[in-house]
Amino acid sequence: MQRAWYAADAKTFAAADPLAVLGALNAASPFPDEPTQKAAWQVEIAQLQPLAAALPDAHFFLEFSIPRMGRRADAIITIGGLIFVLEYKVGGRDFPRHAIEQAHGYALDLKNFHVTSHDKAIVPLLIATEAPPQQLGLGFWAPDRVHAPIRVNPHDVLPTIRQMLATGDAPAFDATAWAAGEYRPTPSIIEAAEALYRGHDVTEISRSEAGAENLTRTAAAIEAVVERMKAQGGKAVCFVTGVPGAGKTLAGLNIACGRLASEVGEDATFLSGNGPLVDVLCEALRRDARLRKAESKGRDLEARYLAERSPDKFVQNVHRFRDQYLDAAQIPSEHVVVFDEAQRAWNRDQTADFMRKKRGQAGFDMSEPAFLLSVMDRRPDWCVVVCLIGEGQEINRGEAGVAEWMRALQGDLRHWQVHLPPHLLDEGALDAGLRWHLVQRMAAPDPALHLAVSVRSFRAETVSAHVAALLGNDVAAAHASRPTIDFPLLRTRDLAAARLWLRQRRRAGERAGVLASSNALRLKPEGIYVKAQVDVCNWFLNATEDVRSSNALEDAATEFDVQGLELDWTCVAWDLNLRRNPDWEAREFRGTRWQAIHATGDGLGRANYVRNAYRVLLTRARQGMVIFVPRGDAGDATRPPAEYDAIDAWLAECGIAELA
Repeated sequence: MQRAWYAADAKTFAAADPLAVLGALNAASPFPDEPTQKAAWQVEIAQLQPLAAALPDAHFFLEFSIPRMGRRADAIITIGGLIFVLEYKVGGRDFPRHAIEQAHGYALDLKNFHVTSHDKAIVPLLIATEAPPQQLGLGFWAPDRVHAPIRVNPHDVLPTIRQMLATGDAPAFDATAWAAGEYRPTPSIIEAAEALYRGHDVTEISRSEAGAENLTRTAAAIEAVVERMKAQGGKAVCFVTGVPGAGKTLAGLNIACGRLASEVGEDATFLSGNGPLVDVLCEALRRDARLRKAESKGRDLEARYLAERSPDKFVQNVHRFRDQYLDAAQIPSEHVVVFDEAQRAWNRDQTADFMRKKRGQAGFDMSEPAFLLSVMDRRPDWCVVVCLIGEGQEINRGEAGVAEWMRALQGDLRHWQVHLPPHLLDEGALDAGLRWHLVQRMAAPDPALHLAVSVRSFRAETVSAHVAALLGNDVAAAHASRPTIDFPLLRTRDLAAARLWLRQRRRAGERAGVLASSNALRLKPEGIYVKAQVDVCNWFLNATEDVRSSNALEDAATEFDVQGLELDWTCVAWDLNLRRNPDWEAREFRGTRWQAIHATGDGLGRANYVRNAYRVLLTRARQGMVIFVPRGDAGDATRPPAEYDAIDAWLAECGIAELA
């Protein structure tokens, strides 16, 4: 792809006709001529050409693509082993926080996702063209060699670059080869939903490494089933499994949005029983649509087309979808339906109890999977149901797991084709009877339907394996899968130190937050009260200065708030609802004391919910995590120090270093 709309070495750029440069930018732009944009380019060209004359060894790139953010940096200058990212605020007199974070974000995006920038030193410059002269001086270099944003007026730019060059020792590099380097973004699920909704494809916003290749194969396998059902008629269900953070939700969003694209024009939807995920994604899409509308002024035709669709149609709460089709005469408009976190669909008892008490449906006697499949079976032509299965992530009572979907496919739904990954036929995944029935009627198992590599963390793909070993009492496996130094994983007994660590690590548009189990009730003396419900939209989306934001580090989110979503940096607070005795023991706090969850009746399931809650919390971070274990209080029988010490000792035994 063309990385920049205009690129030239300094001597060529300095000697170029400004109108020719402006013409090149206009020709490369997909938007109609805008007087304000043209005026801004003229100001930038007039200021950058003297810089080029003064820096003959430099290379200049104008309107350089930053794909993950869906934006372009105004200019990039490479010289003397350094990369300067210039963001102009034409007419600006000051340096607002959002502009500083934007410039910083461009630099971080290059560092993390542009392959040839991984080993480079990067300096973001924010230039307010009407600002007074700024006090110059060296700022802060982060460990990854991304400098803190430097605020300058136009006259400060050349002295700043020279000052940085004088103190730098990075080796020079070929600017053209650097610009052509592969771009391998790993967006958060919120960023991915925004990009897909704008019309991007999953291959544009995912890395081309093992994880994204796996993701692309899975998407292709499902698309093949969809096209076959569309051509031949019939009904099919595809089960997609994966480790935490492997991209199941991303694959599902890509499928649903792809069928909504203008050239396809089908009705499709992404359904989830995860209320916080649906709320956050829909609100993020609304905010992004408003922002894009304000910025584009109607120039982006694809964005306008997608903006006409409702985010509430693209992403829906599965319970609202279910209620919409209680009338058996209602035929769904959708041909393709994606059920996210399908393992959390309710079993028959839970569904019947809810429908009787909350919906007045006294005779309702079906599990949620059985009813949802029966709804889609009403279509007279064809349909495909995609079930995204997060294994080991059931965190609440009544969640039926994958077996309930298999049972639902018996009886009146035997005409449905079944596609699943091979390991779902292994002994232990399903009972022998279900496996026998499946083998009689299904297509050959497809390995492409399992996502085995986590892509949530672009810094360490072994986090999910490390967490599995830590919660599975396997010290050797925990050490073998311990994340590298690129993904800091630490433990502390001091919550204030954990918060300080998060504030020091979080940069630009990154998100940080405090997490705790929903039954971690004895964290209250530490100032973490899990019963104080957070507004997830404000928590995940609002700016740092908003006290409701996750970045404020005031409100702790629980596993129910964050499942399916992620943060860059997390502090996971550990309470005694999962303690060492001598192995892991799950408990719940009732009244004034802890009570063991006994492995009788449904007790085993409830015990697993507690462990899975910590599995969810420990796999939310993309860049780094600190685990806070309180010291306890010898005077409080509900917070014995020895029990907290045992947890901390186990974390240390698994190779998690202490926060200095």
